[in-house]
Amino acid sequence: MLEDKKIILGVCGSIAAYKSATLVRLLVKAGAQVQVIMTPDATNFITPLTLSTLSKRPVYSDYFKPETGEWNNHVELGLWADAMIMAPASANTMAKMATGLVDNLLTAVYLSAKCPVYFAPAMDLDMWKHESTQHNITALQSFENILIPPGTGELASGLHGEGRMAEPEEIIAFLTNDIKEKLPLFNQKVLVTAGPTYEAIDPVRFIGNHSSGKMGFALADELASLGADVTLIAGPTAQASKYKSIKRIDVTSAADMLQQCLTYFPTVNACVMCAAVADYTPATVAAQKIKKHDDGLSIELKKTTDILKTLGGQKHAGQILVGFALETQNEEQYAIEKLQKKNLDLIVLNSLNDAGAGFKNDTNKVTLIDRELQKTTFGLKNKAEVARDICIKLTELLKK
Repeated sequence: MLEDKKIILGVCGSIAAYKSATLVRLLVKAGAQVQVIMTPDATNFITPLTLSTLSKRPVYSDYFKPETGEWNNHVELGLWADAMIMAPASANTMAKMATGLVDNLLTAVYLSAKCPVYFAPAMDLDMWKHESTQHNITALQSFENILIPPGTGELASGLHGEGRMAEPEEIIAFLTNDIKEKLPLFNQKVLVTAGPTYEAIDPVRFIGNHSSGKMGFALADELASLGADVTLIAGPTAQASKYKSIKRIDVTSAADMLQQCLTYFPTVNACVMCAAVADYTPATVAAQKIKKHDDGLSIELKKTTDILKTLGGQKHAGQILVGFALETQNEEQYAIEKLQKKNLDLIVLNSLNDAGAGFKNDTNKVTLIDRELQKTTFGLKNKAEVARDICIKLTELLKK
């Protein structure tokens, strides 16, 4: 959820500022771009050099750089961020935030921010309980700022109670969950298949196809970015998922893929069958490598189980099933027949006659056809953009 997110971390004057170093490290590790802005008092508790080294960006604490006169534009910083986290948020800074007082760069950026703002208070017990502090927290929440509740434990004064800044790991978990809960496919379980299948002839040789798995992996990544709980069943491929949250299951043959699909399909809200599954497999598999003969080689083939049709027959009410049709002739006719015969909710049609579409390419050109035979045709796009188009339609179908 934090991959490629632009995050401003506001560090205020508090002994808890030492935790900011760990928080920066965890945000960067999660793939976020982190811009640290400190209040002048915060620099007494932790050095800008420490946070700059961890964030790999310069740390700002003044409106301009005295040595160059270069302006740190608070408006641009506020527009740049996808999220702003005040951690630690001192009682003093929260009071400024609640009343609109601007006396440093951090509070100026706060008032300019267009993104969600999170604040993790840090102060002693009596300061936390004071009516003015609680009033300010209520005011900040009324502005739709999001409170990351403090913990309870030993405080810097020696007292024991509420007021400790949440631990960096807790802040990361809170931020991740809050972002995910607001995404359109939160709590939706989606099964995706990708790549080819390899059907063994002997221990060395197999029957396969040219599928690279790029389209299926792009779909899995896009679904995960929308908050879905994604299970990816992948045939032999060199592709890698962008998101660690994706549960990947590697298979080889059509029979392997069928078994895994039957295991996971009953519990998902949607299934996107993007894999290029073999229609035929050798009737028998030689135990030893078949030696070359001068008179050629004949291999008897048998049909594999039609996974898409099998799942279509098991589909329960409200479950969405998406199939792909790669055609070379009578494309739309064959796609609609497949849609109807296999009880699909959506079929993604692409043609090998279209330049840049099909296997191995980084691009694809697709037409989406739903159960009502409503058709949407897109131009040639990279597969990440194609995945986005498909997922927009899938999201619409899940909300019906």
